[in-house]
Amino acid sequence: MPIIAFFRAIKFSIQDIARNFWLSLVTIIILVLALSLVNILLTVQVVTQSAINSLKEKIDVTLDLKAQAQEGEILALKSQVSNLDKVRSVEYISKGQAIETFRKEHENDPDILQALRELNTNPLTASLIIKPKDIDQYDALITDLNKIDSPIIDSRNFDNPKTMLDKINVVTDKINQIGVAVSLLFVLITILVVYNSIRVTIYTHQKEIRVMRLVGASNWFIRAPFLISSIVYTAIGLLLTLLLFYPLLNLMQPYLEYFFNGYKLNLITYFQANFIMIFGTQFVVASLVNLLASFIAVRKYSRI
Repeated sequence: MPIIAFFRAIKFSIQDIARNFWLSLVTIIILVLALSLVNILLTVQVVTQSAINSLKEKIDVTLDLKAQAQEGEILALKSQVSNLDKVRSVEYISKGQAIETFRKEHENDPDILQALRELNTNPLTASLIIKPKDIDQYDALITDLNKIDSPIIDSRNFDNPKTMLDKINVVTDKINQIGVAVSLLFVLITILVVYNSIRVTIYTHQKEIRVMRLVGASNWFIRAPFLISSIVYTAIGLLLTLLLFYPLLNLMQPYLEYFFNGYKLNLITYFQANFIMIFGTQFVVASLVNLLASFIAVRKYSRI
């Protein structure tokens, strides 16, 4: 019966793993290292992408307005800027709002607050804070803003943040390239370890394999336990990786919340929301890699 034979193959596979405990342990440890590295790289990618998104959210262009600018002129300029197709939003900061913000930012600096009181007037001017719709169109937005010829514009703060973002992207790309290279190295090591593990296991069962051939056992029945072992290795390796990975995320989360203060970045929520896609894909890919290594070893060494 095929079903009975299948369950016997699973039973023999588990027995083989138990009999070759230390060899199985080394194989599983290599798998855990490889899978952990993949997940750490994925975590780095999520964090860096969040950092870039946070920086993009902070990027804006400021038009400082002259002190004598009237409310109606400012609102007309705001409407003109808002109608530009590369602008996401425009915020009008009045002179009163500017001085209140300044006081809050320097509430622990008595010298500055005292100097402000001695002035007995509001030295700050109104401004327009402009958020770009797409950071990749930042230069085009600056060109459009420079074309606006309004007498109430006092100065234009057009610091280009693209250089900083480009540097972050370069560092992220380098990290990803190194990660992919190290991951491929671990995949190669995993293939070799699984291959040798199956090869040694086959050698330890030479007598059993000869007996099974003498009694007419099929190639599938002889080879199946070794192939199933590779999947069991993958399942145990992924389970141990999860047991190590989630505590690490719990450890990192408070530091990320402190670093990304004001922004939503929860790695635990991210990995839970994408659990099936991330770890399901890892299980399928790792199983296929291990099955391939096992199949090559079984095909070569089980012809006893």
